[in-house]
Amino acid sequence: MIKLENVSKSYGNHKVIDNLNLTINDGEIFGFLGPNGAGKTTVIKMMTGILSIDEGDIKIDTNSITKNPVEAKENLGLIPDSPDMFLNLKGIEYLNFIADIYKIDSNTRIKKIETLAKKFDIYNYLEEKIQNYSHGMRQKIIIIGVLLHTPKNWILDEPITGLDPKSIYDLKQIMREYANNGNAVFFSTHILEVAEKLCDKVGIINKGNLLYVGSIENLREELKQNKSLEELFMEIIKDD
Repeated sequence: MIKLENVSKSYGNHKVIDNLNLTINDGEIFGFLGPNGAGKTTVIKMMTGILSIDEGDIKIDTNSITKNPVEAKENLGLIPDSPDMFLNLKGIEYLNFIADIYKIDSNTRIKKIETLAKKFDIYNYLEEKIQNYSHGMRQKIIIIGVLLHTPKNWILDEPITGLDPKSIYDLKQIMREYANNGNAVFFSTHILEVAEKLCDKVGIINKGNLLYVGSIENLREELKQNKSLEELFMEIIKDD
């Protein structure tokens, strides 16, 4: 479970996140939606301890990301909005580095790396440096790294960008299975068709304010409109 309690963030005199309260429950996929500049990535960076929180707190299960950052981070996995990191490492070196951090034993890591790398069609490229990978391949290696330690809470920032259709399908299947196994899956996306088919709940944010939280079906009932999520989204943000 991920819980945001009265979270605010400012840059100078500009408040980019304003008193945000949000709970992502175990066993659900939560889609975080909003236009560019709405505050989605800022929220994710605070959730993962990359950015400091000005006011409020964020708990990963029972651990505060500010008061118990190591314990909190042990129970989360992040796929960032850019996979361009650790470029001088080979793919296998990066995965072993992640496995070392999370103290995954040799037999487990070998089996999981092989299974996941083959699933994402990257097994034959693990001995190459990440800087030689395409954007999509870099995205895959980051995804595999997160899945190695099976975090209780999975946070994905625009995870589909750059992936081929098969990998998108595989990732969606994994996200669904992950949630069904009692884990929390939180992801931001601009692809509303994917969110509509995949998410148990969505949150719509604009200008740092949360405009809606709940199921898509409840949103249709609130607006009294039997429309697609894309159309409902436009209705929500047009007057904000």
